[in-house]
Amino acid sequence: MASLASIRHPGNSIVIFLDYKSRSTNFKNTPSSSLNPNVFKCSSNYTTPPRNLNLKKVYRRAGTPTQADNTKNPSSPHYKTQPTLRKQRRNSLNEEKVENIGGRNSLNEEKVENISGNGNNRGLSPNFDFDLVSLCKEGKVADAIDYMGQGVSVDYNSFVALLESCADLKSFELGKRVHELLRRSVFAGDTELNNKLIEMYGKCGSARDARRVFDKMHEPNKGSWHLMMKGYAENGQPNNGLLLFEQMRETGLQPDGETFLVVLAVCASAQAAEEGLIQFELMKSKYGIAPGMVHYLGVIDVLGQSGHLNEAEEFVERMPFEPTSEVWESLRDYARIHGDIEREDHFEELLVCLDPSKAETSKIPLPPRKKHSDTNMLEEKNRVSEYRCTDPYKEEANGKLRGLNGQLKEAGYVPDTRYVLHDIDEEAKERALLYHSERLAIAYGLISTPARTTLRIIKNLRICGDCHNAIKIMSKIVGRELIVRDNKRFHHFKDGKCSCGDYW
Repeated sequence: MASLASIRHPGNSIVIFLDYKSRSTNFKNTPSSSLNPNVFKCSSNYTTPPRNLNLKKVYRRAGTPTQADNTKNPSSPHYKTQPTLRKQRRNSLNEEKVENIGGRNSLNEEKVENISGNGNNRGLSPNFDFDLVSLCKEGKVADAIDYMGQGVSVDYNSFVALLESCADLKSFELGKRVHELLRRSVFAGDTELNNKLIEMYGKCGSARDARRVFDKMHEPNKGSWHLMMKGYAENGQPNNGLLLFEQMRETGLQPDGETFLVVLAVCASAQAAEEGLIQFELMKSKYGIAPGMVHYLGVIDVLGQSGHLNEAEEFVERMPFEPTSEVWESLRDYARIHGDIEREDHFEELLVCLDPSKAETSKIPLPPRKKHSDTNMLEEKNRVSEYRCTDPYKEEANGKLRGLNGQLKEAGYVPDTRYVLHDIDEEAKERALLYHSERLAIAYGLISTPARTTLRIIKNLRICGDCHNAIKIMSKIVGRELIVRDNKRFHHFKDGKCSCGDYW
């Protein structure tokens, strides 16, 4: 039986190589360079085929002439047996294919087991189905992103879960990786996912990246404007948030009750008490929005953040409905923050009258509070390093910190030893301030990252006043933006200034 080995097209001609295995014919393969395209070279009794040779006829003549003729004769035994043999041969080949497919399926099952076991498999199929949402719920966001990079199919809900997880973890690097994968996906232009991106960048302390996403949106909805203004407020840039509100009104978008809640939060962050009261009145007079309790609480935040406790109390007395326990609790907290003990006790009594459970909870003897050590985490080179006050660190980091301390003193920095509560002499207090954990994190970041790189530091306690002043001067000396997230807010130190305006 002859088999068609290959067909080549040199120029406009066709070269055919045939391999006959019958008894009477034996074609010899020769290189295409030595063949005349229209001539077969063989060692048989066949004559040279004509130029108008039909390839289909050549293929049908393959085999012995007797057998080829007998297959057309109904009286020949080959008439039925030959197609039957061919069918049997095809069936056997199909069975082998099925077995091979079954083998591949078993390999795929092993691959699934391997992924679910240790997650170290590589080279996944682009259509491979994997539950990324469950990984996000388990806190394995980095593993989920790795699987996405290997080709695991990602749907809309998976992107939502990933962006929400990055926002909760406040992980800027993981969020950037998800953003890059989203940019290359079919959901790149989805408005809601872009809103999730804005929210994620705002919570990770990068209002600049959030604004880039916002500016690239073709049709930002009202929620996009709200999230961008809220991101500015969270990152200590309330003035930009108020400017954005003006731009929103210029575009023709009509503010609603949710918009003014965000505006009041921005005013509270800016400690702009007068601006907050003006916006509250405009909400009622110009836009006809009836303020609810949440709006009154927003005005109390504006006045309380600015320290106007008298005005806040008068504002509550003029409210058109009775104050709730949330109102008195908010006033009590602001009185405590600003050190007004008399008002704190007064608001506490009013709070207990409305909600006695508040007083009962405060009277329950609590166990002694655990002592938390000062811890800082620096995110650099796709990893997180942890720093504590008492732990020893690399000598180069300590050397860099000592050098920075000398430059700080030359720039006018004076250590404020009031923030050291230990009973030690002044020199020891200054030395203790030098090795606060946020300074250690900054020193190591400076020697382990390229120049001009922004450093992002997460702190589990409130930053002390001395370190706040020192880092402001440090940002001007090193020429970098230093972002410190303590347990209250983001501090963006740049060019000797902080975004919080020295109020936190």
